[in-house]
Amino acid sequence: MSSKPNPSAPAPQNPADAIGQTMGAMWRSLLGAAPLPGAGLPGAALPAVQLPLDSLAQLQTDYLQQAAETWNAALQRLQPPADGQAPALPRLGDRRFAATEWASNPAAAFTAQMYLLNARTLMQMADSLQTDEKTKARVRFAVQQWVDAASPSNFLPLNPEALHKAVETKGESIALGMQHLLEDIRKGHVSQTDETVFEVGRNVATTEGAVVFENALIQLIEYRPLTPRVHERPMLFVPPCINKYYILDLQPDNSVIRHTVAQGHRTFVISWRNPDDSLKALDWDDYIEQGPLAAIAAVQAITGSEKINTLGFCVGGTILATALAVLAARGERPAQSLTLLTTLLDFESTGILDIFIDEAMVKLREMTLGPDAPTGPALLKGQELATTFSFLRPNDLVWNYVVGNYLKGESPPPFDLLYWNGDSTNLPGPMYCWYLRHTYLQNELKQPGALTVCGEKVDLSAIQLPTFIYGSREDHIVPWTAAYASVPLLKNAGRAPNVKFVLGASGHIAGVINPPAKGKRSHWVNDKLAAKAEDWLAGATEVPGSWWPQWTEWLAPHGGKLVPAPKAPGNRLHRAIEPAPGRYVKEKAT
Repeated sequence: MSSKPNPSAPAPQNPADAIGQTMGAMWRSLLGAAPLPGAGLPGAALPAVQLPLDSLAQLQTDYLQQAAETWNAALQRLQPPADGQAPALPRLGDRRFAATEWASNPAAAFTAQMYLLNARTLMQMADSLQTDEKTKARVRFAVQQWVDAASPSNFLPLNPEALHKAVETKGESIALGMQHLLEDIRKGHVSQTDETVFEVGRNVATTEGAVVFENALIQLIEYRPLTPRVHERPMLFVPPCINKYYILDLQPDNSVIRHTVAQGHRTFVISWRNPDDSLKALDWDDYIEQGPLAAIAAVQAITGSEKINTLGFCVGGTILATALAVLAARGERPAQSLTLLTTLLDFESTGILDIFIDEAMVKLREMTLGPDAPTGPALLKGQELATTFSFLRPNDLVWNYVVGNYLKGESPPPFDLLYWNGDSTNLPGPMYCWYLRHTYLQNELKQPGALTVCGEKVDLSAIQLPTFIYGSREDHIVPWTAAYASVPLLKNAGRAPNVKFVLGASGHIAGVINPPAKGKRSHWVNDKLAAKAEDWLAGATEVPGSWWPQWTEWLAPHGGKLVPAPKAPGNRLHRAIEPAPGRYVKEKAT
């Protein structure tokens, strides 16, 4: 055999480099952020990813040691105890394996322990990579998805709890599980709640009101007053368009809308239409013009008030702030106040969603959904959005229901929040692509004059009005520090602060939907607006209970004097079209 090198053969590769390249290909393939190398899209080249040899060696040593300890402990539990006492059950420390069937079954316990060891080691490998922070976050996300999907609890032959139930029910649980699986295949999503229990307008979205204005994109709902007198300045809610508005009106006891009406505010809410193919070409300008701009004009016309209070939630806040900036550029200032709930205006730090966004991903969306797509604009299907958000928390929102619904044959309990979560909405491709590129990717909304919307240069600093900003401390969609980043964009420079920031406990939805009567959670307040969010929190005071009273107290003076409540919705030119919640919110995503 010749010892001469073969010039055509590839050079010997560092094992760590090989692992790094493999993992790079893995996350690209899994996330679909861009095609694999050679596909020809901009940004498709893999970033440099390496796992240092010393880190790999330490991980191997630790893994072998822990695997040996797990194996030896499993063998010891199989030996008859010398003192006649039953051996202590292993502590698995994971709620997926909390049932006694896991710890009491030696094979199942060993399987669970080895799975947890493998999961920890894979995540440690991801943490040890030498690469840029965004790539590391993507690798972590991809590995976590694989790890969660590979749990033995997700497979019937490896799940002793599900097997025990199958034996106990003489196979009925498996038959029911198959029935649930077929039903979910027909529906196109994993059921998270008993959807037959709820009906929009019957037991969710029940606050009494009427549709008083509509166009092709929105219906405007006016709610019946609950007080004999109301504030002279009305309130307009702009909810997110990526899901249904009734997250703000689930049940009477947790409805932000009902709470606002009960405080004496004449309340109007936008109900976005669930787009079908007839609306697939709408862009961001259409959403601003036909959404908040049309709604503001209608509320002014109906109430006769030049000034109105406004509230935006999540992307609804982004849309509302953009609309107010457009009006400011036109010399119009209809808003008396602005409230932003878990809203991004500065997209510098977008949390876990940042891992999905790069030039290649946005370009791919533009080529398939945007106005210049070869086959024309298309809809982003609501189920795709819903699935993406569910897989941000896969164990809680996916695999938990796979195990319960299909392996155990259980029906998920009724839960209004999860019913809303599954009531998905489509988005027009051009609007979605504009939003991705100009906010998440290029972060241009915060740059004065960088964007032109509805023919006007957008400058958020021109809004200049009292603003209440709320963030949730455990929010993984809008990190609270990113919500705080709106403060310098909206406060009056060099004058008395016109912005109030309040931080609530819990996450993106549960933090917002926190009625005072429940007495749950807490919130933080600090009237000194520090330059950095962390410094603001360091000086903040924690207050038990809901943040709603903070907002109610802040909003009341902006409502103006009290006047007799209207006896009927709308007015002579804007008569009631149909009872709330209207037909738009009942349209299902196809």
